[in-house]
Amino acid sequence: MNKICIRHEDKYQHERRAPIIPEHVKQLIRNKKIDLFVESSERRIFSDAEYAEAGATIVDDTSECNVIMGVKEIPMKHFEPEKTYIFFSHTIKGQPHNMAMLKRLMELKCNLIDYERIVNERDQRMVFFGHYAGLAGMIDSLWSLGRRLQTMGIQTHFDKLKQAIHYPSLQEAFEAISEVGHQIASEGLPAEIHPLTIGITGAGNVSTGVQEILSLLPVKEITPENLHCLDKRRNLANNLIYKVLFQKRHLSTNRDGLPFNDEDYKANPENYTGIFESHLPKLSMLINGMYWDARFPRLVTKKYLRQAFSEGTPKLLVIGDITCDVNGSIEITHKGTGIDDPVYVYNPLTDVPTMGFEGDGILVMSVDILPAELPRDASREFSDAMLTLIKPLANCDFSRPFAELNLPRPLKKAMILHHGKLTHDYRYMQEFIKQ
Repeated sequence: MNKICIRHEDKYQHERRAPIIPEHVKQLIRNKKIDLFVESSERRIFSDAEYAEAGATIVDDTSECNVIMGVKEIPMKHFEPEKTYIFFSHTIKGQPHNMAMLKRLMELKCNLIDYERIVNERDQRMVFFGHYAGLAGMIDSLWSLGRRLQTMGIQTHFDKLKQAIHYPSLQEAFEAISEVGHQIASEGLPAEIHPLTIGITGAGNVSTGVQEILSLLPVKEITPENLHCLDKRRNLANNLIYKVLFQKRHLSTNRDGLPFNDEDYKANPENYTGIFESHLPKLSMLINGMYWDARFPRLVTKKYLRQAFSEGTPKLLVIGDITCDVNGSIEITHKGTGIDDPVYVYNPLTDVPTMGFEGDGILVMSVDILPAELPRDASREFSDAMLTLIKPLANCDFSRPFAELNLPRPLKKAMILHHGKLTHDYRYMQEFIKQ
């Protein structure tokens, strides 16, 4: 039986999540007779004592274990030959900053399983932090909106909100936002920001989390089509926030004038051109939670923003880029920000970002480890999803040929490397490695 170790997280100062929580460690040791080890950590949201009480062996490093589970990328110096590593590798899009890490794993003939590719028969992800990225991302975006408006001399009830990490629990964050919602409903919003419109892209777990937070506020959902005539309505209530969900057909259009087709869009994105920017003049805030890679049109370009700001001050105040694809669908997302320095203001006319809430331009919140702001709740949900997959990992003989590995399909589909070689589904990544 393999010895499985939960490693300590060391990529970010504020990364406190764990892939398996003590409660589940106790179940696995007691009921499944699995050898579980936990690398000591003073930072992790669950203490060494909690894991020890659950029956895990606390160790100072991972050397005596052959299956290593983490959350974020592991520094290359910690990799050991022929071991199995399970973490979010952020390599499947060919992310340049992680290709050296992938090469090192190949040189050491390691196995790599990526949580992101643990999927069911319909190719839907089974283990994820996306829901909590949406929750924390929306909390941080509302907090950012309040702080940004303060710098403009506009006081709102959003001033009372805090960054997600500063709430002791998700429940307390819910209560604080609900209170703001009650105050907006009874007192309304300042005329300077009325009507307050929030656009949301993406329809997955991130969007679910975003909308869960927004549901605590007095929100009315409108269609993208109705968004464009909102300002023309008379006697528009100032105690409502208008939410707009954008589908893919609102983001891109076929270059040949054909009707939008979702399957064709996925297969042939080069046949489509972006149209989302036509909606931006009507949005106060954009929350981006959609999947994107370089084949698809961007949502927001520097060119568009430069033109918009040269003609005056746009309505758009804040972009919460939860997906945080650097130079991606939101072209002005020039980096993932840290929890302790989460926002910057991008000036389209100078193409210069300035950290903080001050300055001319659009405020961008692009924290790249948002679920880490809600570490206890996020870890619990993730561990719930992983629980049934730990026993197969413990029993698998990874020395056997890939075709003979006794793993459930979701884990096998998620194996990027086996004995240091790209498995069939990931051979396309060889081109990224060469580059």
